Amino acid sequence: MKGITRIATVIAAGSLLLLAACGGSAAPTSQTSSSGGPQHGGDLVFARTTDILSLDPTQMTDNESIWTAESVYETLYAATPNGRQLRPWLATGYTLSPNHLVWTFSLRHGVEFANGQPMTSADVKFSIDRVSAKASNPFAFIDTAIKSITTPNKYTVVITTKYPWAPLLADVALFANGILPDNFGGESQSQFFTHPYGTGPFSVSQWVKGQKLVLVKNDHYWQKGKPYLDKVTFTDVPSDNTRELELQSGEADVDEFPAYSSISQLQSTSGVKVGIFTSSRTDFLQFNESVKPFQEVAVRRAISYALNRKAMIQAVLFGHGTPANSIISPALWAYDPNSPGIQYNLAQAKAEMAKSSVPHGFTTTLLVGSGDTTETSLAQIVQQELKPLGINVTLRPVDPNSEYTDIQNGQYSMAFNYDTTDIIDPDELISFSAMGGNTGQKTHALFTNYNNVNVDTWAQDAERTFSQSARQALYNKVQIQVANDAIMAYLYYSPFVYAYSTKVHGLDIYPTGNYHLENVWLSS
Repeated sequence: MKGITRIATVIAAGSLLLLAACGGSAAPTSQTSSSGGPQHGGDLVFARTTDILSLDPTQMTDNESIWTAESVYETLYAATPNGRQLRPWLATGYTLSPNHLVWTFSLRHGVEFANGQPMTSADVKFSIDRVSAKASNPFAFIDTAIKSITTPNKYTVVITTKYPWAPLLADVALFANGILPDNFGGESQSQFFTHPYGTGPFSVSQWVKGQKLVLVKNDHYWQKGKPYLDKVTFTDVPSDNTRELELQSGEADVDEFPAYSSISQLQSTSGVKVGIFTSSRTDFLQFNESVKPFQEVAVRRAISYALNRKAMIQAVLFGHGTPANSIISPALWAYDPNSPGIQYNLAQAKAEMAKSSVPHGFTTTLLVGSGDTTETSLAQIVQQELKPLGINVTLRPVDPNSEYTDIQNGQYSMAFNYDTTDIIDPDELISFSAMGGNTGQKTHALFTNYNNVNVDTWAQDAERTFSQSARQALYNKVQIQVANDAIMAYLYYSPFVYAYSTKVHGLDIYPTGNYHLENVWLSS
């Protein structure tokens, strides 16, 4: 979901989602190109902006870990490529009791883990139970509505909830609910995560922290003939310039998030393609409310008013974005276009500062990822735009691999961040990024330490409501409140941009930010 990478798009109505999900579904076919059908073999070298932080799906909050996990551990349901529906994956369908409490899932036959052992309902129960087993797990909240999981037979899983829970089908499609072997296949937890595997197209071969992560083909994968690749190597390359050079030289096949300033040049570079994909990404400047004076709403509002988003989009994104007005991305059905997200107004910014305890300004720091040209440019703009308020901003460069860790640990005053959604229901995003410690939410509104009882109550009510129109009304209240409270200075909605070799085929980035590497292949 996260932070320095983050969450998914658009959904159809909740009722339509439920109906669409009941049927069976075969795996999608892969893309072909003018060079012919998919070819088997090859090592895809994927140059990323940061390293992963964890291989345990119950501990992940950063996107690099999440997007890796989805090639290793699979879920009962999965989002469709357009992010608007859910489709059966390790399950073939489900039924829901009239009281909306009992969900019965039928598992797909013939699915095996990467070690050749068959997947059964015991594996599903073990894996989903793990998510909420520890209150400290960052995504424990996603399964708190589950009362019990029973396994009538090896191909049937029954999930009973404590109360009606509208997002459950989307929740079981969350990476944290990815399926691992029961009892870690007979190993200890620590042993298992040195070489983790699931039912996905790849398993982990090697992780050299800060350097590379290597995935190898799962020969037992249930989608016959897939994956096409023998290996995927994710390299840790924080520098935008270095990733671009590696792509152009053939040292890397994919450049994750090339600098916006280089898009035009890359589009005209021989042997390179640039994919601009619809995303659920929202970029923002966030404030740590445990640090003075950011606990004051007037200060947060003043900073939000002082930022010229349209100018940022032109200067930093080269026009690839739109000003953000809500915590919810337009990619999600709950987005409210009328949300009163603060936009540029310097006079209003000064008026808000005058209401605060620091009317003449203050000195603070801004966390910036070293080598990230977008963040560096944004930081310099923020420095200049806050000067009229008397706010002196010192930039604190940090290694991108530790930047999100610092945010999680509250070691910042202001920081750039973004989120995406891992599921097509708005519940994950709102729970993760807006709900505070009042409900025991461990992420404390994306580590801003924001707390608002009304926001928590509306969000909880939306979780227990099956009428989409009623849920929309509740999410509208949430969007209005958090916008007025300026828990973050929403900056812009931007696409997912990837640059990759023309030899790479089948790379499709979903609005959720994830990708199905079983469909990717390399031409010779």
